[in-house]
Amino acid sequence: MYGGDEVSAIVVDLGSYSCKAGYAGEDAPKAVFPSAVGCIDQMEVDSDAKPEKEGDSAQDPKSSAKPPDNDKSKAKRKLYVGTQALDYRRDHMEVISPFKDGVVVDWDMVDNIWNHAFRQRLLIDPTEHPMLLAESSINTAHQREKAAEIMFENYKVPALFLAKNAVLTSFASGRSTSLVVDSGGGSTVVAAVHDGYVLQKAVVTSPVGGELLTDCMMKSLESKGIVIKPRYSFKKKEISPGDYKIVDLDFPNTTESYRLFCMRAIAGDIKESVSRVPDSAYDEVSYANVPMTSYELPDGQTIEIGADRFKTPDILFNPSLALTIPGIEGFPDPASVRGLPQMILESINKSDVDIRRELFSSILLAGGTSSVQQLKERLEKELMEEAPQAARVKVIASGNTIERRFSVWIGGSILASLGSFQQMWFSKAEYEEHGVSYIHRKCP
Repeated sequence: MYGGDEVSAIVVDLGSYSCKAGYAGEDAPKAVFPSAVGCIDQMEVDSDAKPEKEGDSAQDPKSSAKPPDNDKSKAKRKLYVGTQALDYRRDHMEVISPFKDGVVVDWDMVDNIWNHAFRQRLLIDPTEHPMLLAESSINTAHQREKAAEIMFENYKVPALFLAKNAVLTSFASGRSTSLVVDSGGGSTVVAAVHDGYVLQKAVVTSPVGGELLTDCMMKSLESKGIVIKPRYSFKKKEISPGDYKIVDLDFPNTTESYRLFCMRAIAGDIKESVSRVPDSAYDEVSYANVPMTSYELPDGQTIEIGADRFKTPDILFNPSLALTIPGIEGFPDPASVRGLPQMILESINKSDVDIRRELFSSILLAGGTSSVQQLKERLEKELMEEAPQAARVKVIASGNTIERRFSVWIGGSILASLGSFQQMWFSKAEYEEHGVSYIHRKCP
């Protein structure tokens, strides 16, 4: 037990798209910034190492990513975290994510993201605050133990608790039992929550998330000849009062990953601004003559977007649509990727029979999609066609975009501020006595 009533707990929700951090008991996180990290590889070679080996490493990106097996050679990474770091273009800076398919693959980056959140954004000393970390419902035991180890060893936190995203979303809506549909940046996860616990056997995942939809929008526009210029690649020059000319800038040492990061930021805003979930399954003929919607790009170019604003969000329901967009690469076998209705039905069918009716009537949508009302109506319509006759299908989505976008963090804020929760913390003393594996007993 940890008696930390005199200081506020810190709630951190690190997702594949953004990191949200703030004080328990507040309505919204104080810090929100991208989870992506800017990285510049720096090769350090002792003076008595062969100079040509250093030169080869600098020229070949593959060899710089994998340093030679030489005790005198050591690869170092300089990391840049946060919005301001990524908004500033740097030569040779790669933009990479510590996540793959919703699971952490680079803990060094995660450590730097947490450090940025605590010391640069919240301006706190982590040794003085208990930490509640939101974690994916598909996290492995190793992932949980690694997070706990970093928190106790690197940050010396007095207490820790790990809570599943689905559970926190359910708490944020005032429910202890629900089916949570969480469409994040890197993946979509459907998880059944019963009495405050995730039913692991009923967790269903898909690689279709917000970032894939953004890529689909961007590639589809590019295939129509629309050029999205990154903000760093041009400047506006005034040639007469109120009249500006776009001047292209050349930065040859800009990496492809940084260029794509900047382009995705613009394409993501296009997606959020103009996309609408269609009422029925998308097909090319029906949507060929839909009215166009205008969007002004940062360089002043005005583009017209038609069927793409309906086709892109429909990929959530029919993932194979992504394969019809030129330039989409690395998409998994469509036969193995299910649409949202199929994922929901599969999750409910994997749950215990006696709670299925309750899950059908409490389907929670988490995420910041702008056309959530259309998504809700479409889901209810398709689920009613497939659900048992006795089931009452009800899809719930907050009308407040902030509440949907930060539902996981808000649930953590509520949970960590409850008086009855204070005995649930995994304290530093328990960590030192029982070891890191004790986290599974304290945070089931």
